[in-house]
Amino acid sequence: MQKPGCPASVELRGRVTGNCDQRTSAAAQIKQRTAIQRSKSTSSTSSPESVRKLHPRPSDKLNPKTINPFGEQSRAPSAFAAIYSKGGIPCRLVHGSVKHRLQWECPPENLPFDPLLITLAEGLRETKHPYTFVSKEGFRELLLVKGAPEKAIPLLPRLIPILKAALVHSDDGVFERGLSALVQLSIVVGPSLNDHLKHVLTGLSKRLMDKKFKEPITSTLQKLEQHGGSGSLIIIKSKIPTYCSICC
Repeated sequence: MQKPGCPASVELRGRVTGNCDQRTSAAAQIKQRTAIQRSKSTSSTSSPESVRKLHPRPSDKLNPKTINPFGEQSRAPSAFAAIYSKGGIPCRLVHGSVKHRLQWECPPENLPFDPLLITLAEGLRETKHPYTFVSKEGFRELLLVKGAPEKAIPLLPRLIPILKAALVHSDDGVFERGLSALVQLSIVVGPSLNDHLKHVLTGLSKRLMDKKFKEPITSTLQKLEQHGGSGSLIIIKSKIPTYCSICC
């Protein structure tokens, strides 16, 4: 048996120590690689994109990536909006502290009704500001000028289909503006409206079933009778048999 201090013992201990150092170094390298892999895995799964992939939102299924809700609208502007943006309506909206008003570039009585009154009537079907206000108020103010009856009556064949479209529109605001415009027109043209009255009564008879519109529609029919005379009553009763005359 060799003594601990002999050369052979020293060489044996060196080999053992060297093997231990190699195993320790290899284990340290494995731990380091494992830690790096875990770090990469954690950073990749914690990113917003990876979290979204692992836990998709319900809205992701409803909003395809091909649709950008914040992008510009691809739909072309309406005819009225296009004309207004190009300065084709000779007035501008003035924002007041209490209410808005229109400022005309020249006196409305100097403006031709054709095509301005037609264009304003088309604008009654708009649903966005400022087009809703400009079309409604512009139509009303233009019919108030001197000589409006003589200018408006020849345009009735073109105006009535436009008003009819507003009166059958699904938007309640459009329908209400159509009602107001119809009353304003009847005040100006009087019995001349009777020849075209039946075309707009269909939309009124359908909305009459809605309780919230029963009163304003009844009021409109009464004004149509008032300004249209006895001839208007016959036409109204033929389309809306339940209507009660103001003369009753």
